[in-house]
Amino acid sequence: MAFELKLISDKDRRKLEELVALLSKIRGRHTELVTVMIPAGFSKDAVVRQLESEAGTAENIKSKATRTAVVTSLERVVRELRKIQVTPPNGLAIFCGNVSEKEGNQDIQVWVVEPPKPLNVRLYRCDQVFILDPLNEMLSVDEVYGLLVMDRREATIGLLEGKKIEVIRTLTSGVPGKIRAGGQSAARFERITESLAKEFFKRVAEAMKEIFYDMPKLKGILLGGPIPTKEEFLEYGDLISNLKNKVIAVKDIGYTDEHGLKLLVEASEEDMVQQEMLKEKKIIQKFFEMLGKKREKTAYGYEKTKFALERGAVELLLISKEFSTDQTRELESLAEASGTEVVIITTENQEGEQFLNLTKGAAAILRFQLE
Repeated sequence: MAFELKLISDKDRRKLEELVALLSKIRGRHTELVTVMIPAGFSKDAVVRQLESEAGTAENIKSKATRTAVVTSLERVVRELRKIQVTPPNGLAIFCGNVSEKEGNQDIQVWVVEPPKPLNVRLYRCDQVFILDPLNEMLSVDEVYGLLVMDRREATIGLLEGKKIEVIRTLTSGVPGKIRAGGQSAARFERITESLAKEFFKRVAEAMKEIFYDMPKLKGILLGGPIPTKEEFLEYGDLISNLKNKVIAVKDIGYTDEHGLKLLVEASEEDMVQQEMLKEKKIIQKFFEMLGKKREKTAYGYEKTKFALERGAVELLLISKEFSTDQTRELESLAEASGTEVVIITTENQEGEQFLNLTKGAAAILRFQLE
């Protein structure tokens, strides 16, 4: 059975980024902003009972303005929760409070959010700010790498998701150590050992195929182990070409357990940074090459890019991270409707800055020439 990884789509990521940006700007005059988080699988009715009790306790707040804001917010959250039959599959995050900027005025607003990934925290907090750390953690996960540390006797397959390292599977080979059974010749013992090792390599490769082959947004694979085992694995393991091509770092690591995965990630940090920069540069270079050689198969600027998207002519949509949020949302929606791949371009390198300066933030490589 394949390992399933729930990732945030680009569209959901954009929506969550906008929400977090909005909520992070709101400040309460006192501890009157309410954050409620219900983890996946937890009863929302138990949370309703807790909040009703908290509303009673809040009646003891000395400041009338703060008391009114907190009690009203809690009552509003409870009403929203009563509209929901069961906790959604990913849990629920609710933010409610007085957002009025005028002293003495009350403007209670509420945001009810089913996050794009499962919440694993239960939280109730009244503060001067909304508690956004769990949502920010979801947004920080934009890199997914496969991990493998191995020697001839053991292999650990893992996943790097953002900053989180997870062990997915551990395999053992049965390859004997250096001491051989009595009566076996050195040559025969060597043949048996090599046969078992190669069979182990194939089992590891098959496990990696099962776990990583259909994994969306897998950006690369990091491989670690002692010399020469990891090199032998790449040679004899029958790792299918599309996974072999994703190996971006091969490191000398002496551990083959979870600790080994951590050491592998630490040793490969520069390789991962370079890989992301290289991928983005290649995409930008492809656009500039098309612009120079086949200008009719490109479009840039908001209006021309939008026109091409509306006619289903866009093969690849490039949007700068500095581009207008509203216009980005509009172009992404058109791209989704026409099955167009979207790439977000950063400005952390010279190529990204050149792209922004030339295109003003939006461009496309076309499937066909427009009249």
